[in-house]
Amino acid sequence: MSKSFTRGFKRIVWAARFSGRGLRFALLQESAFQQECLLVLAAIPLSLWLGHTKVERALLLGSVLLLLVVELINSAIEATVDRFGDELHELSARAKDLGSAAVFMAILLAACTWGLILFT
Repeated sequence: MSKSFTRGFKRIVWAARFSGRGLRFALLQESAFQQECLLVLAAIPLSLWLGHTKVERALLLGSVLLLLVVELINSAIEATVDRFGDELHELSARAKDLGSAAVFMAILLAACTWGLILFT
């Protein structure tokens, strides 16, 4: 085996470990992520049952999975901001508010996707 393959494969293994650690932390410590996971667990079978085509199923499922992705990014933003201290700062508040707005937009996207597919 070549060294570049080994390094590449080891990098993938380490990246998977870091990803697993992040998911585990989010599942154990982030209440918003926990709530959204419950929503996704309900949405998975519903999307497969209610979607009439493969594209509809993919859109229904993808829209709620995207919500988890955005929530993880929002949690990362909040952790980074909190790392630098408790004092109030306009840029810290803006970063947290923008992360929260991104989650809201993902929720809106999922709601619109489900509404358009199921009610039109």
